Amino acid sequence: MPVTLNPYLNFRGDAREAMEFYRSVFGGDLAVSTFADFQAAQDPSENDLVMHAQLDGPGLTLMAADVPNRMDYSGISGFSVSLSGDDDATLRGYWDKLADGGTITQPLEVAPWGDAFGMLVDRFGVSWLVNIAGERS
Repeated sequence: MPVTLNPYLNFRGDAREAMEFYRSVFGGDLAVSTFADFQAAQDPSENDLVMHAQLDGPGLTLMAADVPNRMDYSGISGFSVSLSGDDDATLRGYWDKLADGGTITQPLEVAPWGDAFGMLVDRFGVSWLVNIAGERS
């Protein structure tokens, strides 16, 4: 099996909602396991929290979990998830869906290097970079 690098996002109670949102953005198959599924909740109120979620879509794997209350959680910060390629229609579609309810920090427009580039923070606080390859000479 080849090595794969993919984002693993941590949330405080809304991992399921976030991953269902990402499935609506990217498509693909979503598998979700709760703490109760593995008898891993130390607090019964956390039984339905996501212990592990995995979205496998076209060209991507995105994973996530909820951080139980007993563990420190400082929010989602210090990184961005990057989407790039030359499929303009697909990447602009992802951009539009991710931006819904989020905050655009850099509009998706042609950058000095010739590609369309934009940055946003989605409704769950995840920072995204989108880079659409421009015409190459």
